[in-house]
Amino acid sequence: MMKKVVIGVDFEQAKARVHALREEIDYHSRRYYDEDAPEIEDDAFDALTRELRVLEEKYPALITPDSYTQRVHGEISSLFTPVTHVVPLASLQDVFSIEEVREFDRRVRETVPHPTYVVEPKIDGLSVSIEYRDGRFYRGATRGDGFTGEDVSANLRGIASLPMTLTEPIPRLIVRGEVYMPRQQFAALVEQQQQNGEKTFKNPRNAAAGSLRQKDPEMAKARGLDLFVFNLQLIEGEEITGHAQSLKRLKQLGFPMIPFYTETEDIEQAIAEIERIGENRRGLAFDIDGAVLKVDAFTDREQLGETSKFPKWAVAFKYPPEEKETTLLDVTVAVGRTGVLTPTGIFEPVTLAGTTVSRATLHNEDFICEKQLGIGDRVVLRKAGDIIPEVVRVVSHQPDTPVFRMPRTCPSCGSPVFREEGEAALRCENPACPAQILRHLIHFCSRDAMDMEGLGPAVLEQLIEAGLITTADDLYTLDFEAVAALEGLGEKSAENFRRAIDKSRENDLYRVIYALGIRHIGERAAKLLSSHFGSMDALMQADEAALCGIDGFGAVMAKSVLEFFSLPQSRELVQKLRDFGVNMTATNLPTGEKFAGLTFVLTGKLPTLTREEASALIEQNGGKTASSVSKKTSIVLAGEDAGSKLTKAQTLGVRIIDEATFLEMLS
Repeated sequence: MMKKVVIGVDFEQAKARVHALREEIDYHSRRYYDEDAPEIEDDAFDALTRELRVLEEKYPALITPDSYTQRVHGEISSLFTPVTHVVPLASLQDVFSIEEVREFDRRVRETVPHPTYVVEPKIDGLSVSIEYRDGRFYRGATRGDGFTGEDVSANLRGIASLPMTLTEPIPRLIVRGEVYMPRQQFAALVEQQQQNGEKTFKNPRNAAAGSLRQKDPEMAKARGLDLFVFNLQLIEGEEITGHAQSLKRLKQLGFPMIPFYTETEDIEQAIAEIERIGENRRGLAFDIDGAVLKVDAFTDREQLGETSKFPKWAVAFKYPPEEKETTLLDVTVAVGRTGVLTPTGIFEPVTLAGTTVSRATLHNEDFICEKQLGIGDRVVLRKAGDIIPEVVRVVSHQPDTPVFRMPRTCPSCGSPVFREEGEAALRCENPACPAQILRHLIHFCSRDAMDMEGLGPAVLEQLIEAGLITTADDLYTLDFEAVAALEGLGEKSAENFRRAIDKSRENDLYRVIYALGIRHIGERAAKLLSSHFGSMDALMQADEAALCGIDGFGAVMAKSVLEFFSLPQSRELVQKLRDFGVNMTATNLPTGEKFAGLTFVLTGKLPTLTREEASALIEQNGGKTASSVSKKTSIVLAGEDAGSKLTKAQTLGVRIIDEATFLEMLS
């Protein structure tokens, strides 16, 4: 609910409240825009900003240039190169009622008597500016503070719908778009994060922002982001007179455009369209948090002008989230792949965002304690991003009912659970816990780990239910006759599984390390361990100093490795894999020292080599690769369409070579 402001407050009271509001708003703004980790819902944040705006309107002397109402939010991360926007990316004035929309129309008509409006959905994602030169992708940047953003060109290249070449060679073109994560992709990502015991994204918008601002472009690409273009910022060689005309032109040039929009001269028709979008937003494949009402003609916009923060020719209507009250009937606790205990609330069924909801995650022990949740409590539910059900608040507690207490032993195997310092999650300490078996096996057989083709989740679950496997080493003694007899498989499937399992024995050491499922050890960290120690035995004998001495290896990862190999179950698993013929030595170690001590950064498309091939050649010759350019970079290997990394290398004076020079260095 929006907090009501007591207009009768005097100046000193208002001054104190404004100060408190600004501190609270700035904190939550940083959590939302800069850290992609919001702590409160959008409507709660909107209520704070509206209260601040009302107090500043009543007492203009309290307005300062650094107030949230006077500036565009967003800071520039040091991970990315700053980009100054040729055309500033302004934010929009939010309105929350139909009467405010009509008031906006009245203000417009005082200056422009007969405006034409465009109504379009407000995509909930991360705003970006994208520039093309001579019809080719040149650079892309986040909005940042509206004047300066972050160069995210490498990550934008991974969005399949964004054209690298336009249908016409426009000399210079800048568009504004919204990078978003489709709802289905978001749901799959959250499920994967829960299985891995990772902190989950709160909604699709923050998932999109967190993914686009990844340091590693490959990780950003794997997140399945998409984009809609909704605004023309600059075009050379053509004259565009209005917004609707610009949208049609941008579509001709090959851009993925906002899915629909409406033109009208009647404010009541515009309001009807805003309401229609709101009624149908649940059926969209992406998140919207409102509808935008814009004056169409650019000449009209010039007459209307803008404030220091908002244009006067547009507003964003924000839809309220749908909430339902229900009763908490029970709490179940499940165990994930990494042993994390996740509580789930069971509720009286309610309809939310078009579907029936009877379950919602309660996240962790801290969340339950903060809400003081107990069985029988009346609570308010809503769907985060219209997808993931969550508890918003407790309406009333059941008398004499204690707050739910998380178990102190694993509900699956009975082993003790523990909580690491600085973490909210409880974990089962037993890696052989039955609840973790399936998820461990799925990870072990996955493409980036042991790469056992055909052994996907459904097949593995079938093998577990048949009693044929319980741990990863069981795969190497699998009874293939019994496999062939299972429903839906047969001899051909069994033979395919045999070949895939036999082939996995020859995998490089880094794949085995990654397959073990050590917390915090991803594929890249596994490669570092493999190349540094060369064998599983050397790795298992390493101490903390040896692990932390690896360039790019942190204390948290080192602790995870030490803890994993300190468990008897882990050492027993490694020994069994060794006994079954699984390779325990690094086969992809450097064979030369031509690039010893050198760090390469690759950018652009090389004429004959893929990036993977070039990276392999660098590593085989004693060099290292990095994803971003810094003062520590030795050489930048640049190909066609090299972007911001090339620019940064030139600025820092880093040596730049092409593929021909690279191959000469090798020979």
